[in-house]
Amino acid sequence: MPLEMNREVFITCALTGSGGTQDKSRHVPRSPKEIAASAVAAAKAGAAVVHAHVRDPETGKPSRDLALYREVTERVREAEIDMVLNLTAGMGGDMVFAGAEAPLPLAAGTDMIGAAERVAHVVACRPEICTLDCGTMNFAEADYVMTNTPGMLRAMAGLMTEAGVRIEIEAFDTGHLWLAKQLVKEGVIPEPVLVQLCMGVPWGAPDDLNTLMAMVNNVPAGWTYSAFSIGRNEMPYVAAAVLAGGNVRVGLEDNLYLDRGVLATNEALVERAAGIVERMGARVIGPDAVRARLQLEKRAPLAA
Repeated sequence: MPLEMNREVFITCALTGSGGTQDKSRHVPRSPKEIAASAVAAAKAGAAVVHAHVRDPETGKPSRDLALYREVTERVREAEIDMVLNLTAGMGGDMVFAGAEAPLPLAAGTDMIGAAERVAHVVACRPEICTLDCGTMNFAEADYVMTNTPGMLRAMAGLMTEAGVRIEIEAFDTGHLWLAKQLVKEGVIPEPVLVQLCMGVPWGAPDDLNTLMAMVNNVPAGWTYSAFSIGRNEMPYVAAAVLAGGNVRVGLEDNLYLDRGVLATNEALVERAAGIVERMGARVIGPDAVRARLQLEKRAPLAA
């Protein structure tokens, strides 16, 4: 497949994530007020889309609290600058085994809930986009599995679509794209289709360029896609994604540093990504252009 560089690029900023990064950088936002403020700063720097998890405001630990999601949503929609809100739906499928010799009962850290509960905040807040992790995967931790069965994904996607929310497929390996294509074929995931290629996350697709192109070559024509890598390869992947025809994602969910030893902010990461995109001869597009491309509905503030 010949490379066809993307000339009209949107930037997604992944604001905080659900990893244990809250004590590794003072810039990782915790409270809804901090998350929304970081979203505003990222949008001013050039992000058209902001991707949000929530955290316990006191401890910084990842949370599924609906009230926190509602507050983030309300603050983003009332902000002085426009942006497309993308909420995670990736939590609630965490399975932690107790060890190699005695895996059951499951260990502390397990968080397994049903489809309706996993998307309750999506249904209540109705963001323009929400994520759907299209597969089960071993993560870096020895006994942790991110669990997303085909049945669970069909149920979650149905609830997301019924709520009028555009699904962003999260693909961590080629098999996830295989399943996503089947869900699109079945009509479970409606068009236009949006996919995020998640590279370099142990133990999914490695972020070498051969694997990136294998992922890109498995994205059907007509789908809109972004790609990112984590850690030190976050910025090289801005260029790689654009050159491969995609859009880009940066943010503190994926990388804490701007340079060696220099802690980043979300807005600094977006600003640097926008500079890379523009120096490649492409144009950074805003939220209205993203809405037109993905057939999104701009939401009014939540009712009291």
